[in-house]
Amino acid sequence: MQTVETQNEGLKRAYRMTITAKDVESRIDAEVKKIAPQVRMPGFRPGKVPANLVKKMHKDSLLQDALNSSIQEGVQKAITDNKLRPATQPHVHLDNDYAPGKDAVVDFHLEVLPAISAPSIDGITLERLTVEVSDAAVDESILKLAAGQKSFEAADKKYAAKLGDSVVIDFEGKVDGVPFEGGKGEGMAVELGSGQLIPGFEDQLVGVKANDEKVINVTFPEDYNAENLKGKAATFDIVVAEVRKPVEAKADDNLAKMFGLEGIDKLRELMKVQVEQEHNGLTRTYMKRQLLDQLAADHDFEVPPSMVEAEFEQIWAQLEQEAAREEDPEAAKKEMEAEREDYRDIAVRRVRLGLLLSEIGQANGVEVSSQEMNMLVQQAAQQYRAEDRQRFVQYLQENPMAAAQLRAPLFEDKVVDFLFDKASVTEKTVTKEELEAAIEAEPDAKPAAKKKAPAKKAAAKEEAPAKEAKPAAKKAAPKKEAAEPKEEAKPAAKKAPAKKAAAKK
Repeated sequence: MQTVETQNEGLKRAYRMTITAKDVESRIDAEVKKIAPQVRMPGFRPGKVPANLVKKMHKDSLLQDALNSSIQEGVQKAITDNKLRPATQPHVHLDNDYAPGKDAVVDFHLEVLPAISAPSIDGITLERLTVEVSDAAVDESILKLAAGQKSFEAADKKYAAKLGDSVVIDFEGKVDGVPFEGGKGEGMAVELGSGQLIPGFEDQLVGVKANDEKVINVTFPEDYNAENLKGKAATFDIVVAEVRKPVEAKADDNLAKMFGLEGIDKLRELMKVQVEQEHNGLTRTYMKRQLLDQLAADHDFEVPPSMVEAEFEQIWAQLEQEAAREEDPEAAKKEMEAEREDYRDIAVRRVRLGLLLSEIGQANGVEVSSQEMNMLVQQAAQQYRAEDRQRFVQYLQENPMAAAQLRAPLFEDKVVDFLFDKASVTEKTVTKEELEAAIEAEPDAKPAAKKKAPAKKAAAKEEAPAKEAKPAAKKAAPKKEAAEPKEEAKPAAKKAPAKKAAAKK
C-alpha cells in the first residue's frame, strides 16, 4: 500500500492511496480461511467445503470487506503518520475505474484542526452580577404557579360568556354543508381569548349561554395539517353545554397540597430555591459572556470551513423554524437573508471559541469522566425508541466524532468553571432587570463583521471539537422516535408565534 499527499493548503489535506490487488487478495484469502470451518454446503461435511467454493459463493461480500478494511487501515495510518488532528470525517472516494483483480486507487481528503498554542489564562477579569432573592420575587413566582393551575366553576345558566371564561361545547363541522371527518366532538372546553383555535372561532362564542345553539363561520388556515381542509371555508354547528367562570388563583395551603406539600410555607421554601437557581443561571450566563468576549478579542486564527458551515447550518435551520412561526413569515425570512453574513460571523466566532476552550481544557487536565460520559449517553439514548437505544450506544462507540459532540457541552461547562476559578472576579448586587439587560447588551468584543450584528440571533451551543476522527465510514444513528400527530375531533388549533432565541453566549 502506497500513500502520497496531494494537497496541503491551510487546514485542507488530501491524499492518494494505492492498494495493490495482491494485498486485497491476501485479505480475502485470510477471511476465507477464517470462515471456511463454519460454512455449510450440500454434499460436503461440515467444515470441509473447499476454499475456492467458499470464495466463489461469497466473492462480492469478501471483496467489499477486504477493500473497506484496507481503506480504513490506510486512512488511519496516514492520519497517524502525518500527526493529523481531523476536524471532520475524511471523505473517501474509490476510483470509478476499479475492477476486481486491479489495484485500487483511493483519494481521500479532510480538514484538520489548527495548531493553537495553549492560550494564556492569566489576567482574566470578570464581574459577577448577583440578584438577591426577595420575598416579592418568591411571592410573584408562587402567583405565577397558581395562575398556571387555573380552574373554572360552572356559571349560572343565564350567564353570558366573556373573554377569559371557558365554554363547554358539542360541535359538528361542515364544508359546503357536508360534515368532514374528524370534525365532530362532544364536551370540548374552549377558553375564550386563549388563541388555541383558528381565528374567529373563539370570538364568535363570546356572549353565548348554556343550552344555546349557534352556527360559527370560519376559514381553515392555509397551513392546516389536513390537505382537504386547507384554506376552506367551514361552518360549525355548536351546542353550548355549559359556561364556566375562572376561579381566582390563590397562594394558600390548598395550592401547596396540589403539589404534594404540607402547606404554603413549604411551597415558599421550594420556590425560593427555584428563584435562586434561576438567578444563578443568569449570573453564570453573564459571566460566561464576558469570558468568551475576552477570549475572542485575544485570539484570531483560521478555523475549519466545514465546522463553520455546520455551525452556520444549525443556526440557520433554527432561524427558519422560528421565521415560519412568525405572523409574517416572509418578512422574517427577508430579514434573515439581510443578516446572513452576520450569522456566519457568529458561527466563526463559536467555532473559534470552541477550539480555544478545547485547547485550554486539554492543557490543564480538564476531563469528562467515564461515569459522566455514561450518564450523557444514557440520557441521550432516552430520546430513541426502546428497540433503537442499543444501536444508538453502538453508534457512539464506533464514531468518536459523534461521541465528542455529545460530550462537548459538558466539557465546555467544565472548562468554563475552571476559568471562573482562575479569574479575578469582582462582585456587584443588581436587580434581575439590570442583570437581564446586561445579558442582552451587545458584547464589547465581536468577531470582525462588515456591519453591526443584530441583537437577536439563533441560539446554538459552542461545542468543543473532537480530538480525532475515525476514518471508517459512518453508520447512521437510529432515528429518534417521532410523536405522531393526533387526529382530534376539534377545530384547528392556531400555532402561537415563537420568540426568537438569543444568539449570544
